[in-house]
Amino acid sequence: MSRLPIPETVTFIKAPGRDAAADNAPVEKLVAEVIARVESEGDAAVAEYSARFDKAELSRFEVTAEEREQALSRLDPQTRADTEFAIANVRAFAEAQLGSMSEIEIEIRLGVHLGHRNIPLERVGCYVPGGRYPLLSAPVMSIVPAKVAGVGEVIACLPPNAHEAMIAGCHLSGADRIFRIGGAQAIAAMAVGTESVPAVDKIVGPGNAFVNEAKRQIFGPVGIDQLAGPSEIFILADHTGDAEMIATDLLAQAEHDTRTRVGLITTDAALAKAVLAEVDRQLETLSTAATAGQAWRDYGEIALCPDEATMIAYSDIVAAEHLQVHTEDAKAFARRLSHYGSLFIGTNASVVYSDKCCGTNHTLPTMGAGRYTGGLWVGTYIKTVTHQWLDEEGIRQVAPPAVRQSASEGLEGHRRAAALRLERLQAR
Repeated sequence: MSRLPIPETVTFIKAPGRDAAADNAPVEKLVAEVIARVESEGDAAVAEYSARFDKAELSRFEVTAEEREQALSRLDPQTRADTEFAIANVRAFAEAQLGSMSEIEIEIRLGVHLGHRNIPLERVGCYVPGGRYPLLSAPVMSIVPAKVAGVGEVIACLPPNAHEAMIAGCHLSGADRIFRIGGAQAIAAMAVGTESVPAVDKIVGPGNAFVNEAKRQIFGPVGIDQLAGPSEIFILADHTGDAEMIATDLLAQAEHDTRTRVGLITTDAALAKAVLAEVDRQLETLSTAATAGQAWRDYGEIALCPDEATMIAYSDIVAAEHLQVHTEDAKAFARRLSHYGSLFIGTNASVVYSDKCCGTNHTLPTMGAGRYTGGLWVGTYIKTVTHQWLDEEGIRQVAPPAVRQSASEGLEGHRRAAALRLERLQAR
């Protein structure tokens, strides 16, 4: 549940049965063991954990050039065309984002020059989840923006039992090296480096609870994109909402995982009841109902609000990963929203389009993190670093206040460093 108070006027037509944040398995100890052993034993530990967790006995982890080409040749032609369609869209959007990231240098005071540069990371690790299904969009979302950003080397890790098409997806997306390693051991290998896997500077990509915990534990010496919880979709709807469409979109996301959080926030009681009935009706014929139905029972919710202001207030508290707007004037309504991972404006903008191929990234903040961060984008792979240089007039500008501030703080070494250049300048 949210750490922020829910408005008292919100009524739950259906309340979630469980708290997704409290249901994480106690994996911290096991993940710590995996990281420690991979750091001390390298490939041997990776092999042992791959056999233990993924039932995969591997003599080597890296996918060869021949295996990459073989996976590509076996890829269904239409699947390849669709993957390349997604790659083109994600690349085009990432290139546009990169073009918006300007470098600057300004003379902030006479003789004082400040600036920043955008420098791509040298080596990035992309974790590509296997999951219940072969998620062909997953490598596209993490690898393509890295290549657009100019990352020197992109390492991809995916579970050894992942569908062969996932290898083809990594290859088409531009991965420099691909490894058949999954779970916490993959994160550990990329973080500390082994005989086979090079250590990276940053790790991105979603995964299960073990992957998430491993990312949390290695963060510091290695960067991460974010800590991703179970997927989420919320839909904001007024009296114009279409119950069939809303239920369809909720269940489309619910089939990801039994812990997916799905919800409707509405001002219309009749719509709330209609969606509740429609979800039950659609579950009767949905082939993935075992997963989607459990997610709906455990984490689904329908919240009824007395007015638009309350609907927006509750939505901003949830800060949903995916937020759809189904209101009479969706564009105007969307401008009033502040907290979300990605926003889907109007009934034509389904989360599924972004999940697969429209061009925005599907790796997004969950569990309320949309209140302080956005999702994966080309800037994730770039560090913006500052620089400064001063001429003689710049020394005259900044040295006296720096000397005084250092003296008032009792930092004599600072005071001397600030004063030395001014003293030499004055001596000249």
